[in-house]
Amino acid sequence: MKITKVVCSKGRTGFFFDDQRAIKGGAKADGSVYIGEPVTAGFSAVRQAGEAISVMLVLEDGQVAYGDCAAVQYSGAGGRDPLFLAKDFIPVIEQHVAPTLVGKEITSFREMCAEMEAIEVEGKRLHTAIRYGVSQAILDAVAKAGKKMMCEVIAEEYGLTPEYKEIPIFTQSGDSRYDNADKMIVKAADVLPHALINNVDTKLGRDCEILVDYIKWLSERIQKLRPSEDYAPILHIDVYGTMGMAYGVNNYEAMADALERMVEAAKPFKLRIEGPMDAEEREAQMQALAALTKLVDERGIDVELVADEWCNTLEDIKYFADNKAGHMVQIKTPDLGGVNNTAEAVVYCKQKGIGAYQGGTCNETDRSAQVCVNVAMATQPDQILAKPGMGVDEGYMIVYNEMQRILACMQAKNA
Repeated sequence: MKITKVVCSKGRTGFFFDDQRAIKGGAKADGSVYIGEPVTAGFSAVRQAGEAISVMLVLEDGQVAYGDCAAVQYSGAGGRDPLFLAKDFIPVIEQHVAPTLVGKEITSFREMCAEMEAIEVEGKRLHTAIRYGVSQAILDAVAKAGKKMMCEVIAEEYGLTPEYKEIPIFTQSGDSRYDNADKMIVKAADVLPHALINNVDTKLGRDCEILVDYIKWLSERIQKLRPSEDYAPILHIDVYGTMGMAYGVNNYEAMADALERMVEAAKPFKLRIEGPMDAEEREAQMQALAALTKLVDERGIDVELVADEWCNTLEDIKYFADNKAGHMVQIKTPDLGGVNNTAEAVVYCKQKGIGAYQGGTCNETDRSAQVCVNVAMATQPDQILAKPGMGVDEGYMIVYNEMQRILACMQAKNA
């Protein structure tokens, strides 16, 4: 089976591109936008519409395999590739990727992804978003050519024998951390609410007092609204480095004290805190997070720390996992480039005994989310992000329903 044509179309994502540096620097929210000047290169506003590119591979039997190129909400921050705009990158795909695929015989997913990821333009690798979307289309093409599901291709090529089962789904609230929490509880989300704590003065508090109060409210709200007495979600809060801003990046004792108060407020539920500090570069971030993780463990604080910022690529994830920088690592799927790297990252974290959170961004598409579910069902991470969007309902529906389709198909096959 050969690829006969590559077709691209521009698209919208499920959220926005946000200039994280401008927001951390004080840009003020005004309804659904931010007031202030952008700081990060490429941005024309602090918040602008998210963009995607659909890459469609036409096969010689007429089938069309496709994936969506998308980049994270906070593009250009934390060591990531620059802002991803369709008008800038469709020509790159057409000029540099399409010629390598048209007329090509479909072989294995890993082999084709390795060839695609090796492409360079002016001495640089393709933007992570391009590698992300093209790899999705390749996975779909290999599956269609072999008359298999995408998760089966991943399992076979990585030598996995997964027990196909439900993976805990992590829902994210955006700024609507109260109203959206109710939606999560009613839907019995496994992990919640993300909460988007990205400002010290308005969301964290100078001694984390605002966040501690919110966690206490959340715990009480779950106990009030939960659909059954045995519903006990994990509370997972992303603080975007604001604890380090409040106390100092290396003030581990003060952060550990605050974490103790958060754990108490979360009871009877388990707590995870993502991105406690942002040291502004990879080595310093790894060392700071490893030191805080070690202190938390020594003090017996019942919290799991999650690595995020400066832990972007497959190499980064391995480095943080090797050094125990966090109890769990977010595998932010668009940042890794090809979804082959996502699969490898999950497998590596599990081998190292580090929690594997197959995440991503609210700024993806329905298609990228569906493909990611297939990767997750084969590799079985500890949790998977409901995406795209910040409205809860849509992202949760897409991920949950794709997971249930796979489970039903596998059950039918086995029967």
